[in-house]
Amino acid sequence: MIKSLKIKLKLNKTQEKQMFKSANIARFVYNWTLDKQIKNYEQGNKFISDNELRKEITKLKKSDLSFLNEVSNNVAKQAVKDCCNAYKKFFKKQSKFPKFKKKSKTRPSFYNDNVKLKVKDKKVLLEKIGWVKTSEQFPKDAKLLNPRCTFDGKYWYLSVGIEYEKPKIKLGNEKLGIDLGIKDLAICSNKKVYKNINKTKKMKKLKKKLKRKQKQVSRKYQMNKEGGRYLKTANILKLEKQVKLLHRKMSNIRNNHLHQVTNDIVKTKPYQINIEDLNIKGMMKNRHLSKAIQEQGLYTFTRYLEYKCEWNGIKLVKIDRWYPSSKTCNSCGQIKSNLKLSDRVFRCDCGYMEDRDLNASYNIRDCN
Repeated sequence: MIKSLKIKLKLNKTQEKQMFKSANIARFVYNWTLDKQIKNYEQGNKFISDNELRKEITKLKKSDLSFLNEVSNNVAKQAVKDCCNAYKKFFKKQSKFPKFKKKSKTRPSFYNDNVKLKVKDKKVLLEKIGWVKTSEQFPKDAKLLNPRCTFDGKYWYLSVGIEYEKPKIKLGNEKLGIDLGIKDLAICSNKKVYKNINKTKKMKKLKKKLKRKQKQVSRKYQMNKEGGRYLKTANILKLEKQVKLLHRKMSNIRNNHLHQVTNDIVKTKPYQINIEDLNIKGMMKNRHLSKAIQEQGLYTFTRYLEYKCEWNGIKLVKIDRWYPSSKTCNSCGQIKSNLKLSDRVFRCDCGYMEDRDLNASYNIRDCN
């Protein structure tokens, strides 16, 4: 079983400069590869393998692209491989068509060769960057897989995969149903309700601050408009950095909450968890609820729960998305087709009365 480990790096100014250079070259090579593949396809030729493109990169290093020699050789090689894999996945209908990476919208990241990666105490050796201090120590004698350096807007991190033995956990006799929502994040059939983190006082305060900063940026742009173009001043760059850091902080709070909730659910040790197979893409088309759905992170919640269930040997079952869990009476099975979103209490003709979301969680639990 492979688990990922993400550790913060403590860089000096020279090392940080080299890290950004590596990330920029990885992005440049990715875009160069994608451009080659698109032009080749338009001419009606066969797919160019990553081995051929790597050889071409090696030749170009000696002439036109000599700046690629300033970083590790594996940065460019892996960027070619990543692009080719993304391109092939599109034709296999496994993902969307790969896009060109724009500097302002792409998170800086690059690959480091795992063979040349060395670990000592609270230090790690990165190619052409040197020994870098880390916030915590890597496990000793562990094989580090697919090392990636990423920048989150404030700090650089090193992410690696580490092989662990799958633990043997004794599970209980409980079967759990989870209803995901917007008012509350998750309502479980054991009557445990997990709140929506976006409705807390702290998050509301951060949203208000973000709105204010975004308005300041907008005003600065209008003040520095020259004809049909906008000039970026030092104050605009400063404000934009503050906006990015606020987005980062809010994102970290949401992710932390999702991890805490999924951990708490898994710790109850049910032998099976039933969850709705939500059509998130379709739900996002609702302009009244799209922002709330996006902030709630329902897809991320499902993803976290999936791999945590796998680690703990819990069976996770996804219920058909068209199953009317909210409209079905858990007592007699009657479907109440005229149930509105504003009806928070489910009342059936048989006399059954229950909270709408709790009734849905019971129905999800009783499926399969």
